[in-house]
Amino acid sequence: MATNSGTQAGFDLSAFAKANELKKRLLFTIGALIIYRLGTFIPLPGIDPVALADVFSRQSSGILGMFDMFSGGALGRMTIFALNIMPYITASIIMQLMTAIIPTLEQLKKDGEAGRKTINQYTRYLTVILASVQGYGIAMALESSTGVVEDPGFFFRITAVVTLVGGTLFLMWLGEQVTSRGVGNGISLIIFAGIIAEIPTALIGMLELGRTGALSGLVIVGILILVVAVIAFIVFIERSLRKILIQYPKRQQGGKMMGGQAQHLPLKLNVAGVIPPIFASSLLLMPVSIINLSGSQGNGPDWLLTLNSLLGRGQPLYLAIYVSMIVFFAFFYTAIVFNPADTAENLRRNGGYIPGIRPGKPTADYLDFILTRLTVIGAAYLAAVCILPEILISQYSIPFYLGGTSLLIVVTVSLDTVSQIQSHLLAHQYEGLIKKAQIRGRR
Repeated sequence: MATNSGTQAGFDLSAFAKANELKKRLLFTIGALIIYRLGTFIPLPGIDPVALADVFSRQSSGILGMFDMFSGGALGRMTIFALNIMPYITASIIMQLMTAIIPTLEQLKKDGEAGRKTINQYTRYLTVILASVQGYGIAMALESSTGVVEDPGFFFRITAVVTLVGGTLFLMWLGEQVTSRGVGNGISLIIFAGIIAEIPTALIGMLELGRTGALSGLVIVGILILVVAVIAFIVFIERSLRKILIQYPKRQQGGKMMGGQAQHLPLKLNVAGVIPPIFASSLLLMPVSIINLSGSQGNGPDWLLTLNSLLGRGQPLYLAIYVSMIVFFAFFYTAIVFNPADTAENLRRNGGYIPGIRPGKPTADYLDFILTRLTVIGAAYLAAVCILPEILISQYSIPFYLGGTSLLIVVTVSLDTVSQIQSHLLAHQYEGLIKKAQIRGRR
């Protein structure tokens, strides 16, 4: 296993001034994120903000606070973006699972761009259905909380569902626009922006607890050291590679002997990236948040109150479900993004082989063996980063969410976005060199 810092010291920062296309993409991305943040302050019609704040304050240190941080505070303020982008992520998970099971969808996936557009359209339809169900659940949960809804009834439920579904669809469209016309993955950047926006409030709250004596200075210093250590660990793992030697035989081309060179097939230690925690969170947080809202008054059914307590911060049932989902999606998404059989076939067609391994199925089996071991390590790393801070925070009862999942998303999305910016700069520099070569050639 080798580590790659991912930095390229050869970049000329003055290239930013000349890279007009990159500047346009960055400005578009920043503008889209500003629009998203403005939307997190537009309240849902018919909500009493004082009563809502009182209800939310009782649950803000639990799972509800975790989901609120993912939504950039939109859930706590119950705004038009309260559902955030989570229904779309859930729909994407379901479609990917169905693609692996249903032959018709699998064939669509192999049909290239046209098939991909059809699957994306199915994902959007499913997003509307899921957002409608989740929006109705939130509306019912709000009505069950005394004094939160000013005029409960059918009209409020319809208004809430339409508003929340519209907010989710707008964020879905905005994320797609950022991906195609901006820099980075739009969906990930929306979640990233929500977490970043809530981190200053969380830090101020922690310092306030230290000022009032609720937390000792030693605990605060320990938490900050833990955050720095987790960030360093995430960067190290995300830049770690397992390089597999690929040998190409010598070939006769014209009057020259070509080939005979060795290359490396790089496999990331965490092939799935930040997708498993995001998938696990999207499937788990919204149902749990609705349960928390419904049982926040302590007057719900006994089974709801019991489930509410079992799925609280740091509870064994919640941790077990969360870890299981992370491990499952780590293996599932890795199987989607990397196919050992296809890679082995491509190597065989190009004359490449792994020394000591026969081409064809033996090569595929070897790659699958290596990939399985890497995924085990990657899944354990993701589970540890997401769960260990959860356990520590639950022990100290800190009333805000600043755990491993949020740090993992922030660090990984930052690294990916910086890599894309570097790629755009490098492409711009290559274009400049090609133009200069063409001018010299004409001369």
